[in-house]
Amino acid sequence: MKKIILAMLLVAAVTAVAQTASAPAQTAPPQTATPSPAPPQKKEIKDPAEYNAYVGAVQQTDATAKISGLEAFLTQYPNSVMKEDALELLMGAYQQAANQPKTLETAQKVLQVNPCNIRALALLAFTKQAMATGPNAQQNLTDAGQTGEKGLQCLQTAAKPEGTPAADWEKLKATATGIFNNAAGMSAYAAKDYAKAEQFLHAAVQADPTNLTEIYYLALADLTAGPAEKDVEGLFFIARASNLAQGEGKTKIGSFGKSKYNKYHGSEEGWTDLLTLTATTPLPPANFTVTKYVPPTPAEQCTDLLKTKKPEEMSFAEWQLCLSEGTPADAEKVWTTLKGKPLQMAAHIISIDTTSKTATKLQLAGSSDDVDAKRADIDLTMAAVIPAKQMPKEDTDFQFEGTPVSYVAKPFVMTMSEGALLVKSAPKPPVHKKPAAH
Repeated sequence: MKKIILAMLLVAAVTAVAQTASAPAQTAPPQTATPSPAPPQKKEIKDPAEYNAYVGAVQQTDATAKISGLEAFLTQYPNSVMKEDALELLMGAYQQAANQPKTLETAQKVLQVNPCNIRALALLAFTKQAMATGPNAQQNLTDAGQTGEKGLQCLQTAAKPEGTPAADWEKLKATATGIFNNAAGMSAYAAKDYAKAEQFLHAAVQADPTNLTEIYYLALADLTAGPAEKDVEGLFFIARASNLAQGEGKTKIGSFGKSKYNKYHGSEEGWTDLLTLTATTPLPPANFTVTKYVPPTPAEQCTDLLKTKKPEEMSFAEWQLCLSEGTPADAEKVWTTLKGKPLQMAAHIISIDTTSKTATKLQLAGSSDDVDAKRADIDLTMAAVIPAKQMPKEDTDFQFEGTPVSYVAKPFVMTMSEGALLVKSAPKPPVHKKPAAH
């Protein structure tokens, strides 16, 4: 749609630009009264031959004829006061003739005369973005982004060209602004500058809240690197994109959005309501929010665990959680249950010390985290020396009975004595992973 509008504006500019050239001035009669301030003068071609050549070229309705006339005019009058206007019209004629290389070449010539020519910048930004495929895709996208940013800067000080109706000028600025923001935003997203992408795409979406591509990539930029408030905005726009998408894309975007919502909120509760809201609401309401899920701390996890399990029913990893991260009261409750009581369990052997003549000592890992890290969290002293025939091997699972004597909370190590080999099968080392500390 933007391409169509841009083409229409370029073609519509023909009449406006043609009207900016005044015919050779005639001698005016002397003034007898004090003149009022004169309005800004139009560009004036003083040479009648130059004027006729210019008007004859711009009044051509056939694109090929117009291109021929304007090229001849620029060759014959390279320093004409109407050079920028003629180049701008030539750019439009080449676009009308679907000659993309010459269109881009002429746009660059326009910018050599006026680096802030809005039509030329808009055409370059849009075309370079459309060319972001193949081996030169990244360079074309980068060029489009740079042109878009330049265009936005130029719009801040751009003045309406002489002869252009105010309504047409406002329409051109609005269309160009959308093109510039889109090009700059998509280029920044491709470069993984998500904060910059969010800035430009947010402006683009505010101007056109029905553009699925802009909305989708704004959502991705928000959800990829934004702070909490940008995550909330991203959830709104990914739901909005799901509503605007069709077919398989709708399903994929909806599934992706739901997963992001679930991760942020902690459940899918409210996702359907968000879809309903964004179906008819194009932009986030002023009070829009999504409650962020805050996982319980390890201490809170231990407290919750003790509400459903007795200490003697817990796994070794759960004991470790409570003894190393629990509140003093919860840690004391667990330790009081364990201390001095023989426990049958299984662990993974990290190392075996057979130097003592009275008792074999083993360094064991009881939690799966410590098994993976090859770190001992149990210091077990057997009641006697393990016979050679029964001696286990390092890096194997070990079934034993031991009595907790003491522990160190961090890094966690439980000291156990009176160790004994178990003949009967004991539970395998638990696969429960202790939660990360927050």
